[in-house]
Amino acid sequence: MLGKKVPFAIFHTRVRDEAVGGDNPYRWQDVSTDDYFAGKRVVLFSLPGAFTPTCSTYQLPDFEKLHGDFKARGIDEIYCLSVNDSFVMNAWGRSQELEHVKLIPDGSGEFTRKMGMLVDKDNLGFGMRSWRYAAIIDDGVIVEWFEEPGFSDNCPDDPYGESAPQNILEKLKAAA
Repeated sequence: MLGKKVPFAIFHTRVRDEAVGGDNPYRWQDVSTDDYFAGKRVVLFSLPGAFTPTCSTYQLPDFEKLHGDFKARGIDEIYCLSVNDSFVMNAWGRSQELEHVKLIPDGSGEFTRKMGMLVDKDNLGFGMRSWRYAAIIDDGVIVEWFEEPGFSDNCPDDPYGESAPQNILEKLKAAA
């Protein structure tokens, strides 16, 4: 993965737009990987699903809390990607009261599949989802990679540690 450009994908997002009016002032907006990654140094982390225990209790909240530390280390954006649709990701973001981490809905799993990180989680009733990983991406190129051990379909465990924000910050501090 190191040194490779992230694969091109289009993400179908719902964005708030007051011009729409009504009780649901959102419109569809397609956003590409170029829009997310070009000209920026970002942390991307991907997880099995919105509203799931480890993701909602530790990983996403910790990235949100440590946002300032990442900024101080030259990170422009922090993105959380999941194989969930935009409606789910938006609701999850509101429930987590996010201010800094931006959510990317990979509803069809296209990006995750192209990254080689799509796994079957039928054993949990999830279907196809992302394996848990993180990357530091500089202008669309993967410069650091953090993958949880045990990559496999229907993994009985949900390993978490390699892609934790604390681990990524340690790598950034060591590189300084």
